[in-house]
Amino acid sequence: MEKLVDVTASGLPSSEAGSRLGLSDAIALIVGVVIGAGIFETPALVAANSTSGTTMLLAWLLGGGISVVGALCYAELATAYPHVGGSYYYLKRAFGSATAFLFSWARMSVLQPGSIALLAFVFGDYMSQIWRLGEASPALYAAGAIALLTLVHIGGLQGGKRTQQWLTVATVIGVALIGLLGSLAPSPAAEPVAASSPGTFGLAMVFVLLSYGGWNEAAYISAELQQPRRNMVRSLLWSIGLITALYLLVNVAYLWGLGLERMAASEAIAADLIGQVLGPAGAVLVSLLIALAALGSLNATLLTGARANYALGQDFARFGLLGRWRASSSTPAAAYAVQGAIALALVGLGTLTRNGFETMVDYTAPVFWFFFLLSGLSLLRLRRQPPDAPQPFRVPGYPVTPLLFCLVCGYLLYSSLVYTGLGALVGVGVVALGLPLLRFAR
Repeated sequence: MEKLVDVTASGLPSSEAGSRLGLSDAIALIVGVVIGAGIFETPALVAANSTSGTTMLLAWLLGGGISVVGALCYAELATAYPHVGGSYYYLKRAFGSATAFLFSWARMSVLQPGSIALLAFVFGDYMSQIWRLGEASPALYAAGAIALLTLVHIGGLQGGKRTQQWLTVATVIGVALIGLLGSLAPSPAAEPVAASSPGTFGLAMVFVLLSYGGWNEAAYISAELQQPRRNMVRSLLWSIGLITALYLLVNVAYLWGLGLERMAASEAIAADLIGQVLGPAGAVLVSLLIALAALGSLNATLLTGARANYALGQDFARFGLLGRWRASSSTPAAAYAVQGAIALALVGLGTLTRNGFETMVDYTAPVFWFFFLLSGLSLLRLRRQPPDAPQPFRVPGYPVTPLLFCLVCGYLLYSSLVYTGLGALVGVGVVALGLPLLRFAR
């Protein structure tokens, strides 16, 4: 039986306090989390809410800028308080253990498993285009991917990070290839575009920022990063810069090859674009690229999610099982197992609704932006406390920068409640169950 072990101030076991993740590992992780299925799903929705191609590209560029603002805020938190619990630890320092517990409960029951199931459904949908396994093919692929990658991570940190590096390389090559092949497509004749209704640019930004989401997961590896003060900032800025360049490249290709109206009407925008260049064989290539991208994000989300569950187990004795660290593999094995089990249950829920991807988006969005807002507010509060690390990175333009970040989070919280359906209410309800659980945990 695994035993609870002594932990350092970073939340890691004392025997595991040596950092093992380098700058390239962190960049691979962040890029892998962010570039998943979003860039293959959301461009059509952004185009439908843009009045011109220029406006659409501006939205993608603005999304990268907003992500940089948020990354600067998280870089200060991660370097001042390097801890394996990430946002859980920041919220605990700023607002107390009750708020931190609710966040950790939300992350364990809604945010991480919901994101994992969402990405697994995307992987299953596109793998089913290559080789179908029957009526339940997407769910079978989704469940298999979750189970297999969970076992890889339980087996050890080295295997998990090597898997992530290869999947990230495949993802970046795939997105760049779509952009380059798309530039070879014949440009369509200019077509009139109906003016969009006032305020739809804001809705376009909701979809843009959904595609950029995930860079904040870097906070959960701050305690395992070599030279965290230097490498945390560099990894975030390099990653977001690379992601922004790739997103602009692929959207320019979409706009060149399809035009704004065809983009807005497309149900499989990448397949439509590559089909113009490679014909029917292009559909198989695109399906494989999207499946690999989703698998890369799934793998990275599994890695970071288990660490917040581990921090919860360290702080609350009734959840002590989650706080067990397997020394032989340098992983929180029990936290991985629980996370995988919840994600598999959500795959079952998505299968029952017959609308897996959309159900998971609704389930996670309001909860995500609510706690993202609290994390931004925690920076404002924690500036008055002495940091854990010497000479942490300081966000430039304080307090305007974090206040701007909080305003964006507040707007997206509002939008995620207005534009989502029943799944959002279910997600909020599951988080509310954390209130009686908090009393039990104490």
